[in-house]
Amino acid sequence: MKQALNDETLVIGVEKPDTEKLAALNVFSWPIWAKESSTFPWSYQTQEVAYILEGEVTVTPKNGGDAVSFGAGDLVTFPAGLSCIWHIKKPLRKHYQFG
Repeated sequence: MKQALNDETLVIGVEKPDTEKLAALNVFSWPIWAKESSTFPWSYQTQEVAYILEGEVTVTPKNGGDAVSFGAGDLVTFPAGLSCIWHIKKPLRKHYQFG
């Protein structure tokens, strides 16, 4: 499932990948980042792909686009140029890769 932002070139992608896709991306070799429940601004200079291990998050684009929610088992793609507010509702652990 993909959700478009107001600027159609900036799309946050959220999907439930199968084990074959995770293996093809080599997701489990990526670094892990963890964060407690919190709210903070973030801007992406480069694309990030993240596989959510634990937690519940809503990201709201600063350009007025719709909020996107995701959690454990989701593969999320954040495009370069996106500025947003992260709201971590339940503590987060994710594998991530930039570029």
